Amino acid sequence: MTKEEKYTLAKWAMNHALENGAQQASVSISNSQSSSVEVREEKIDKLEQAIQRSLYIRLFVDGKYSAHSTSRLKEQELVRFINEAIEGTKFLSEDEFRTLPAPELYYKGGGKNLESLDENFALVDPKEKIDLAFKAEKEILGTDERLISVSCSYYDGLNERVMVTSNGFEGHSANSHYGLHTSVSVKGGDARPESSWGESSIKYDKLKKDGTGTTALKKAIEKIGAEKIESGTMPMLVENRVVGRLLGPVMEAINGSSIQQKNSFLVAKLDEKVASNQLTVTDDPFIVGGRGSRLFDGEGLATKKRSIFDKGVLKCYYIDTYYGKKLEMEPNGGSTTNLVFEPGNKDLDGLVASIQKGIFVTGFNGGNCNGSTGDFSYGIEGFLIENGKLVKPVAEMNITGNMMKLMANIGELGSDIKTDSSVRTPSILFNDVDFSGL
Repeated sequence: MTKEEKYTLAKWAMNHALENGAQQASVSISNSQSSSVEVREEKIDKLEQAIQRSLYIRLFVDGKYSAHSTSRLKEQELVRFINEAIEGTKFLSEDEFRTLPAPELYYKGGGKNLESLDENFALVDPKEKIDLAFKAEKEILGTDERLISVSCSYYDGLNERVMVTSNGFEGHSANSHYGLHTSVSVKGGDARPESSWGESSIKYDKLKKDGTGTTALKKAIEKIGAEKIESGTMPMLVENRVVGRLLGPVMEAINGSSIQQKNSFLVAKLDEKVASNQLTVTDDPFIVGGRGSRLFDGEGLATKKRSIFDKGVLKCYYIDTYYGKKLEMEPNGGSTTNLVFEPGNKDLDGLVASIQKGIFVTGFNGGNCNGSTGDFSYGIEGFLIENGKLVKPVAEMNITGNMMKLMANIGELGSDIKTDSSVRTPSILFNDVDFSGL
């Protein structure tokens, strides 16, 4: 289905809803393609391919709201689908805060090309995809007697969407992604250390096509002999690729739904200092080739570059139309785009060298954070640092504390920004973290 055909069908569905009882409506039509191959023991273990199309309609009927989706896109089938959806909506409770966004907040077009789509997506040879997975496996098969198992996969995906609303929005978006991933396990005494490594890209010709196997094996071998060390309070250096896991609760705490429902430790903290001076984060939707880049959000609201934390001061909540009305705040988009952390001056080696005794965290294993209080407990793995050097692997340890204190204890950010993610963070050094071990 072409973009023009999707627009035609979406407008027809919207108008049909308006003619049959809805006062407002929003319709999105999307299509997606994806493929993946996983190889193990020099054989294809899994091969998948999917093509999907769907229509998603949001209905506002007599002060009531509902949302519905279907993969049946023929008009004669949609007539019944929409009519039944409208009738069902009439049985719901009224919700005065449910409306479409104000038209002046919509994206009006004319934005720059963010290069989120590989125009040659359909031209990638399927055999080449399979060969890449086998190539990753062959990088390490037979190279180390400690290797127990290796699993390598290639994956890709394409998503395209058009959206129209009854109060004037029209917009389309498209994005693609490619990836390679290798997981390994090795012999390590009574344990079987495991590790993985992946590479990803928006465009196929930019995808790094080697190294996932050798990197995954190297990281697994480094874990051999990992054990608990004595409990204590010490610096914690968190690797850039896992910082997002640790700070996820912070971003959830500034979401409009969490704020309105009082399920956030950052309620009523706008323009207050909630973190170290070292923390400056910007939400930038306009990075060309950025993983989270977009010109409008899921409601059609125009995206804007905005400050989230400025030298530790909280500057912004994520507010969509619904929670904006409940909180009496201006909607600004209810989700993140590209979170850009202001980097420091030291690379990862420099950060390690600055620590007399601490732990370099390379992974989190389970745990949770209480959204209301910020209290957390996470399992960690990584390496003990002594006198500025990594001396041995550690595992089966926990960190406990409170997110407010953790943010206040940010000591330094590295220069090693992770650019292949929508969370563009460097490695971060936290002071005075409580570790539980022996």
